[in-house]
Amino acid sequence: MNEQPKAVSELSFKEASVELEQIVRALEAGDLELEDSLARYQRGVELLASLRARLADAEQKVQVLVAGADAGLSQDTTAAPAAAFINE
Repeated sequence: MNEQPKAVSELSFKEASVELEQIVRALEAGDLELEDSLARYQRGVELLASLRARLADAEQKVQVLVAGADAGLSQDTTAAPAAAFINE
């Protein structure tokens, strides 16, 4: 990590998840100096918090959309089906 990384808020979800995966691999390899390990761990914590917040936000949006769709489907239940007069 020689160059200054982008701010976490400037990363797309995919960019943040790829960077987090790279950090995890580097930490698991165990070849880093202590200071670099700590810096990467801190960056990983920031990325993870951002990813979790984005997922929670997306989940909330989906729940609102599903609730809206369910409400739209249940509003007009009194209309007769189109095939109501087939047997007459």
